[in-house]
Amino acid sequence: MEPARGAAAVMNITINPSDGVPIYRQIANQIRYMVASGLLEPGEEIPSVRGMALRLKVTPNTVVKAYHELESSGVLEKRPGAGTYVKAGPTPLAKQERDRIIEHRIDVLLAEGHQLGFKADELHHAFRRRQEAMDRKSKEEKRDRKHG
Repeated sequence: MEPARGAAAVMNITINPSDGVPIYRQIANQIRYMVASGLLEPGEEIPSVRGMALRLKVTPNTVVKAYHELESSGVLEKRPGAGTYVKAGPTPLAKQERDRIIEHRIDVLLAEGHQLGFKADELHHAFRRRQEAMDRKSKEEKRDRKHG
């Protein structure tokens, strides 16, 4: 029997109490990321409040608050008597969250590049060079799988 792929298998949420970000917000942010990145698919059930609280060793109220925030923003939906699910169908939030995530990563890269004395065109060149290397590696992996 193969392991289930469901939400329990992909919901690797980590809590950092010293982060300064409220725990419920850490949970909500990580679930948003999982939805935006496709790790959690529309219509997929997520763990119950109790199950999530036990797994993360937090109070159920913390998880309720996170789930409520995600429901309010259209990421999750409760189905009475059936559980909590990733809202079916594409949501504008998924695109907004993807954009927010990549913009944050770009901001970090630009700040580090600036601190190291890189100019924008040097960063752009490095980005292109890395993209080309990744594309080559991906093509090689596909070729190797095809020719087994």
